Amino acid sequence: MNKLICLMGKSCTGKDTIYKRLVADEELNLNILVPYTTRPIRKNELSGIEYHFVSEEEYEKFAGEGLILEDRAYNTAHGIWRYFTIRDEQMIASDGNYIYIGTLEAYNKLKEKLGADKVLPVYIEVDDSIRIDRAVRREHKQAEPRFVEMCRRFLADTEDFSDENLEAAGIKDRFKNEDLDECLSEVKAYIVRNTIGHQG
Repeated sequence: MNKLICLMGKSCTGKDTIYKRLVADEELNLNILVPYTTRPIRKNELSGIEYHFVSEEEYEKFAGEGLILEDRAYNTAHGIWRYFTIRDEQMIASDGNYIYIGTLEAYNKLKEKLGADKVLPVYIEVDDSIRIDRAVRREHKQAEPRFVEMCRRFLADTEDFSDENLEAAGIKDRFKNEDLDECLSEVKAYIVRNTIGHQG
């Protein structure tokens, strides 16, 4: 692995859509690093695409084998949900650049494990009023809407991605997703600038 592009942002900022468009961009030729989680799978999600959905027992097995690079545990309204990255075959399959959707905490831990020069942050932001509207509409589409968890996550994002935390992590570039195509163009240009000479 040469560079790991860590795509970040609060919930409902359009990260998944931007991620899919970047992955589909043949010029960028990015490899996918799929994170793991113990949270329940949502409607229209497939294991191995957004996340590898695993059990708590599988998480414990990975931890016991020393494969976990970073992990986070959230005490949600529905129990503890874990999100984590492991050193698996994904990371040795290619010498190219990888892309990953993560959190600020994950970004900081991956920088410690892999080195700051190996991890490129891409932070996406959207106005809070737009985010909350998207979140409510998304939950309405779920077989079992979890509005309490939605609110917890919205408030947690405000704290996790505070200006102070972003500054402490050294994240200076931010990409506002008001117009998707414009945002994608800016993100792509940023990735190209920062990965030249790092292609496998």
